[in-house]
Amino acid sequence: MTDIRDKVVAITGASSGIGEATAELFAARGAKVVLGARREAPLRDLAGRLGPDAAYRVTDVRHREDVQALVDLALERHGRLDVLVNNAGVGPISRLDALRVEDWEAMVDVNLKGVLHGIAAALPVFEDQQGGHLVITSSTAAHRILPTMAVYAATKTAVNVVAEGLRQEAVPGVRVTVVSPGYVATNFADSVTDPDIRAQIAAGGDGLGIPPAAIARAIDFAVEQPDDVDVGEVVVRPTAQR
Repeated sequence: MTDIRDKVVAITGASSGIGEATAELFAARGAKVVLGARREAPLRDLAGRLGPDAAYRVTDVRHREDVQALVDLALERHGRLDVLVNNAGVGPISRLDALRVEDWEAMVDVNLKGVLHGIAAALPVFEDQQGGHLVITSSTAAHRILPTMAVYAATKTAVNVVAEGLRQEAVPGVRVTVVSPGYVATNFADSVTDPDIRAQIAAGGDGLGIPPAAIARAIDFAVEQPDDVDVGEVVVRPTAQR
């Protein structure tokens, strides 16, 4: 395994959940983390906890210029970017016949276009360096389609397809990993706008979700592999999840 100390790692969706846990783990292992999310207050608090090497910028992945600015911040502070964790995501799931079109658009804009914006920002840097690692948080929803999750699952399936295409196209030294969590104890339900489904998720998730740190460890596992080893996908779910 390689030492991740002093690696420069940018993380979107870093203000809570999986992104926050990943930032904490990487910082504890000596990486220099650059944090992005839409909410400034928790970003500022997290950066303060992680120490002087942590930097942050308010980042809305729906806007390409925001993601580019996050990558630029990593370059300005540290002169390079070793890893971009494309973690930001939303899940306002609902039945298709509810016709929550704005929620569909939000999932496409954040879950899919946000990842593409990350690729557009980081890939030229990685190619110039002849090395770098793109990590994408996907979902087990890409592998098992359930009612209410059609559009969400479609965005995650699309992300997996994009990741595999990038893996095949990338220059030697550039790695691509998809991490697909199952049910995780995060604030995922907060983005669900349908009140009945939000209540179902809250009730059904009691005691089932694994901690975000479990996903952070999976990301860390992929990143710490030797440079000539590319972990294509890691699926991490609760043992009780079916």
